[in-house]
Amino acid sequence: MTPLLVALCVILLDQAAKEWVRGAFALHESVPLIPGFFSLTYIRNTGAAWGMFSGQNLALSLLAFAMLVALVLFRRKILPPGKPHRVALGLLCGGIVGNLFDRLRLDYVVDYLDFHFRTSHFPAFNVADASICVGVGIYILGTLLAKPPAPLPPCWNSPEKPAP
Repeated sequence: MTPLLVALCVILLDQAAKEWVRGAFALHESVPLIPGFFSLTYIRNTGAAWGMFSGQNLALSLLAFAMLVALVLFRRKILPPGKPHRVALGLLCGGIVGNLFDRLRLDYVVDYLDFHFRTSHFPAFNVADASICVGVGIYILGTLLAKPPAPLPPCWNSPEKPAP
């Protein structure tokens, strides 16, 4: 139940924020919230992260759908048990669906969270993108910090122990 609730929360928050940005901002309009560091900027991204594969909406939509199906079908094989991994699954699925909705409905993804510092600029992103990154981070940390499985007891007929 946890992955579904997390995914639904991400989807709702992501879509609500994107609708607000689309209604409140003109395309490329930017409003500094923390001058010199963080702005809300309305961007239409037709590509993937950092605008890579720009204009490849159909291919990116198919890839997102395939990843979503793979995560759902193979979740027990790729995610170890435990609440952190269930939360990670929800974040990943919610983020994928949030951006997939945009691609299917608008032919682009709405990005608006815009961070910059001095001459450095991080490409704008959205709640769905952040959710995917946090989900991957939780998965990696959870996997690295997980206790290794207990070794299996030797079999009576194994080479380590002769049969009686």
